[in-house]
Amino acid sequence: MNARSAATKILTQVIGHRHSLSECLDVSMLTDERERALAQSLCYGVLRWLPRLEALLKRLLQKPLKTKDVDIHVLLLIGLYQHLYLRIPPHAATAATVNVTRDLKKKWATGLVNAILRNFQRQRDSLLIEIDAHHSVRLAHPSWFIKYLQKNWEAEWENIVLANNVHPPMTLRVNARALSRETYFEHLQKSEIVATATPHTEYGITLEHALNVQALPGFAQGWVSVQDGAAQLAAQLLDVPEGARVLDACAAPGGKTAHLLEHYDIDYLLALDNQAVRVQKLEDTLQRLQLFAETRCADASQPETWWDGQMFDRILLDVPCSGSGVIRRHPDIKYLRQKSDIATLSAQQAHLLQALWPLLAPGGKLLYITCSVFVEENDLQIQNFLARHDDAVDTVFTADWGHAQTSGRQILSGENNMDGFYYACLSKKTIS
Repeated sequence: MNARSAATKILTQVIGHRHSLSECLDVSMLTDERERALAQSLCYGVLRWLPRLEALLKRLLQKPLKTKDVDIHVLLLIGLYQHLYLRIPPHAATAATVNVTRDLKKKWATGLVNAILRNFQRQRDSLLIEIDAHHSVRLAHPSWFIKYLQKNWEAEWENIVLANNVHPPMTLRVNARALSRETYFEHLQKSEIVATATPHTEYGITLEHALNVQALPGFAQGWVSVQDGAAQLAAQLLDVPEGARVLDACAAPGGKTAHLLEHYDIDYLLALDNQAVRVQKLEDTLQRLQLFAETRCADASQPETWWDGQMFDRILLDVPCSGSGVIRRHPDIKYLRQKSDIATLSAQQAHLLQALWPLLAPGGKLLYITCSVFVEENDLQIQNFLARHDDAVDTVFTADWGHAQTSGRQILSGENNMDGFYYACLSKKTIS
């Protein structure tokens, strides 16, 4: 199997069966590192530009392919992506794509794939002018998504969209229990890896070029983790006192859990997730970093099934959300997320807040986090919660990052080369 065959197999699961890319992205069947890199690039690239590629293919196909031939449909998208976005000579891209029809055991499609890609070469300029007249196609985002952004962020919406279509940087978090950021920079320099300090973070490092984690100095020993700069703000915002009891309510895959343990002397930390496979990833993360927390597979919204009755001094609540702020890292979100999901997710977020608030000790703090840029999941969610709870107080952040909201702060996608994140900190009033 080669890169294009592997990418076709993976993207058929995503586009044909609506599975997430993170679930399907397995390139281990490819032994050559360059082929693995190309397969991954094709998967992310096709999904990043899917609306534009689909618009082109619709004009090039005389009639839609049958449902059972979704793999050929995907292969054509891969072919068009190479022509538009990769520095591969057109004839080579066409030939390599056509060859995949044999791997798929669909030789009947050989002529079709060849004809479509050659036809695109001939009509390229006129086709692009035609499809790009539609701004949702040109910007490669669903129309409903663009309308949401225009409503929420009238002045910034187009910058958010453009940032979503840019390949994100690889950002690291140095394990403060292992070494300092300055010391790790020295290890990177010895390995001739170019990097800079990540703005607004205490332990963040942004690499000039992404690379395999196994090539990072000390990765296996737990010196460093991969984590976006915006996500690294969580630990410092929660402000955990020494010896505190902490709940990380939606913890997997464990980046924020680990950062709390690296940053603070915590007496007890309970990390929950409601999927066993995700709890295993969380435990793997902690083991590599030589950190300890109690982990449990449980539904955070049902504390009666897991809570021992002892209050928590701090709660980290990184709620399930639309993921609208991390599209540059997960471009399949544009394809898989639907407009109706926002109301469903908002209700789930409100339920989690309501369920966990009684577990917070008076004087304690709850840090609410999303990787969304939609106000329904963020500022409006917290405003509604505050209106229902007289014992909740909004903590105002003094920060030089993001945008101050009525409650909390919002980082928009791409600002300071960070993902889109929302943070709000709620304190519980002490009993008088």
